[in-house]
Order: sequence, then C-alpha cells, then structure tokens
Amino acid sequence: MANLKEIRNRITSVQSTMQITSAMKMVSAAKLKKAQDAITAMRPYAEKLTELLQSVSATLDGDAGGQYTTQREVNKVLIVVITSNRGLAGAFNTNVIKQAKEVSDRYAGKQVDFFAIGKKGNDFFRKVNTVIENKSEIFDNLTFDNVADIANVLTDKFVSGEYDKIEIVYNQFKNAATQIVQVEQFLPLAPIASDKPVSTGDYIFEPSKEEIVLTLIPKSLKTQLYKSIRDSFAAEHGARMTAMHKATDNATELRNQLKLTYNKARQAAITNEILEIVGGAEALKG
Repeated sequence: MANLKEIRNRITSVQSTMQITSAMKMVSAAKLKKAQDAITAMRPYAEKLTELLQSVSATLDGDAGGQYTTQREVNKVLIVVITSNRGLAGAFNTNVIKQAKEVSDRYAGKQVDFFAIGKKGNDFFRKVNTVIENKSEIFDNLTFDNVADIANVLTDKFVSGEYDKIEIVYNQFKNAATQIVQVEQFLPLAPIASDKPVSTGDYIFEPSKEEIVLTLIPKSLKTQLYKSIRDSFAAEHGARMTAMHKATDNATELRNQLKLTYNKARQAAITNEILEIVGGAEALKG
C-alpha cells in the first residue's frame, strides 16, 4: 500500500488543481456572459445586412458585385483559421485545426496558405504550412474597427489576385456546452442560398443599385469576419467553462478516492502497530 506521506502529497496536489480549475471556470463564466450578449445582439444586424445585400443584388446583373464576385480558376487559396490564444478549452482548438486541415486537403496540388487569428492555430500551422500573418493580438482589443482592418487586408489580397479564394474556419457559438465548426467562403462572394423568396419590391434607390451594392459589400465582408471572430470568442469561453467544470468534478472524485485510500492505509498502519504491541506484550509474558 502507498506511503501515507505520498498520499497526503497527492491529496494536496489535487486540491490545488481543484482551486485552479474552479477559479478558471468562474472567470470563463463571467467572460462568457459578456461575449454571449455581444454575439446575440450582433447576429440580427449581420443577418439583416446580408438579406438587404441579397435583395438588392437579386435585381442586378451577375457581375454587379464587380471585383468582389470575380470567379477565377482556383490555384491559390487562403484559409483564415480562428482559434484561441490559450488552451484548457477541451477540443475547441483541435476541432477547428482538424477542419482547416480537411479544407486544405480539398485543394491538393494547389497553393494553400493560412492566415491565423489566434495563437493556437498559428503555432500548429506554421510547422506544417505557410502562415502569411498572425493576428493573435486582436483578442486583446476586439472591436469592429480592428477587425475591419483585417478584413481590408484579406480583401486586398483577393482583389489584387494574390489569392483566388479565401475561406474562414471557426467555431460558432450555440450554447456553453456546444460549439459548431463552420466553414464559410469569404471571397469571392458566392450566391446566398435561401429557401425564402427574395423580395424585389418596387423601391426607389438613391444612389443607384450598383453603388449601393458596391458600398454594402465591403461592409458586409467586415461584418461577416467580425461576427465569425465574435462567435469564436464566445464559443471559446463556453468551451473553457465546460472543460474546467468537468476538470473540477474529476479532481473532486480523485481527491475523494485518495482520501479513502489514505484512511485505509492509516487504519492498516494503526492495526499493524497494535498487533506489534500485543505481540511484544505476549512475548514478555512468555
């Protein structure tokens, strides 16, 4: 049976781990509430903007989107991978990285580069692929203006012909326990699939429809990227809160098992001491 001192040390170690995981769970729960409110408030706006763009574009020619809808032969692909800067979030980062690798495999024989938003994705892909840029610091000050700068960089790379296609891979927030990995085409703009008929009522447009579309597209792209990062940010805290909750439960169970083992070992040691005393007393009598 294990030494009593060794078991006590293990119990102390597990209790320290419990305190850390419990504290991380509470921190993530507090951050999750704010991040969840932000993405919940933003989604209706993003959806309405997409609907408006779809509605106006439906009444125009196919090339109304200009440089943003140009379909070129796909030889160079850029994959935007949105992960977190820290671990201890269960399979949060692993799922995104796995999906990004699957997307990359679809373009076998083509040039595939990565644009990392998040340290974990950057650390993984820079070892096996080309990471042209890493924007891990965006999470330190997650604002629309800062994300808009990244969207402008991505848009310029497509418009200039540096890349023929840009895709985004990220975790979409559903609830604290569920994150859904999403793959979205960023550029070129693809026709929006919808089961609902597009409203093309008799509207008066000022300025022209073409100008409205060309103004909406850059804003829509920035909003799409911002929503993706916001989704991932909320999903990260949900995943970490869930992972730390499970870790705390497991540590509690392990601590209880160790205490039981310690008590059994202590009782066995006491029993042995009693037997030795009784044995010695009997020997003296003899």
